[in-house]
Amino acid sequence: MTTATGPATGTYAPKPGAAPLPRMIAAQAVLETKMLLRNGEQLLLTVVIPTLLLVLFSSVDIVDTGAGKSVDFLTPGILALAVMSTAFTGQAIATGFERRYGVLKRLASSPLPRWGLMTAKTASVLVTEVLQVILLTAIAFSLGWSPHGGPLAVLLLLVLGTAAFSGLGLLMAGTLRAEATLAAANLVFLLLLVGGGVIVPLDKFPAGARGVLELLPVSALSDGLRAVLQHGAAMPWGDCGILAVWAVVGLAAAGKFFRWE
Repeated sequence: MTTATGPATGTYAPKPGAAPLPRMIAAQAVLETKMLLRNGEQLLLTVVIPTLLLVLFSSVDIVDTGAGKSVDFLTPGILALAVMSTAFTGQAIATGFERRYGVLKRLASSPLPRWGLMTAKTASVLVTEVLQVILLTAIAFSLGWSPHGGPLAVLLLLVLGTAAFSGLGLLMAGTLRAEATLAAANLVFLLLLVGGGVIVPLDKFPAGARGVLELLPVSALSDGLRAVLQHGAAMPWGDCGILAVWAVVGLAAAGKFFRWE
């Protein structure tokens, strides 16, 4: 006669509770990245427009970019534009509509803490920027780009620029209505594209306006990247300082005034 033996006590006992925090953040970051890459409008803003601008203005002599090849002047500015399009414009619009439709409200009530959600969004932005930089760098090299300077300086500028634009984008998305965020983010993108030293050199503007434009985050990022990649500067501390101030002010304001619903 045989006796049935069951599993040891507690083997299949339920274990309620949230997943480990790093796993939750990683899962949310993957989801955010997939949604961004599947969004045609976001891809137009983050990939197509910077690529077309780089190819067009490098191939056709439309804007006087000074001595040297146009692509050497344009590539740092287009890299700055790519950071702004992803960290500021794209993130502001996406977060604004998530807030309007109640997505953020529901996520805020999940086990994932709010700072974890912001961390996941930031990770998604960084992944997208890496893909942008790889694509634009490959295109620039095919157009004859000859970069100089150290990669650590470039990395620091890109990180500071991402932090500055992320803070400003989240501040806009968390305080304005979604429709207002959509209009304002696109308007700011166009204005900074023209007046932020991305394509048109800042020395083409009047002296009084130039002094103000140089303090903008996209101008600091463009000039800093250009100082390193075009002129071989070691570390543009002035531009880094401007970006750091924007990052601190933007992130602090976003943390204080962001409304989740």
